[in-house]
Amino acid sequence: MRLLEERILKDGVVKPGNILKVDSFLNHQMDIPFINELGKEFKRLFADKPINKILTIEASGIGIACIAAQYFNCPVVFAKKAQSVNLDGDMYTTKVESFTHKKVYDVILAKRYLTPEDHVLIIDDFLANGCALLGLIDIVKKSGATIEGAGIVIEKGFQEGGQRIRDLGIHLESLAIIDSMTDNSVIFRS
Repeated sequence: MRLLEERILKDGVVKPGNILKVDSFLNHQMDIPFINELGKEFKRLFADKPINKILTIEASGIGIACIAAQYFNCPVVFAKKAQSVNLDGDMYTTKVESFTHKKVYDVILAKRYLTPEDHVLIIDDFLANGCALLGLIDIVKKSGATIEGAGIVIEKGFQEGGQRIRDLGIHLESLAIIDSMTDNSVIFRS
């Protein structure tokens, strides 16, 4: 998606350790009109799928998923990275290692929000090693729901996550795929 690539080149910052900061427009401060365009693109890419639920993971995927959900006319469910007192009932659980935070989370989702009747689109902001996405796929499989696909805003194509997901036969659409990054350049897959 050219609009996204241009914005990454304009406002993204490459940090040591293959970290791309896009927090000025995507996942700390959110440019809503811009993210609205991303939501429209996800709808275009998955228009032929009977999606009735969007699933993401806490926290930075939530805003993107919510904006996309308005085009699918469906609810967003997000997996939580921490148990809280207001969570009750049966839960799906899985473990997810965060590339950015270098931490393993016990990710949980209330069973009542994901059932075998659901057709799920998973949405997240980044795909690097694929751990978060694999965790969400695990939760969907445990629920018996159908995975209709995964929509990622930015994929780091030089890391193995995208290939791991595609090898599972998941319909994966990334709006921008980065083939390489240095401190002064970002090269996108054409």
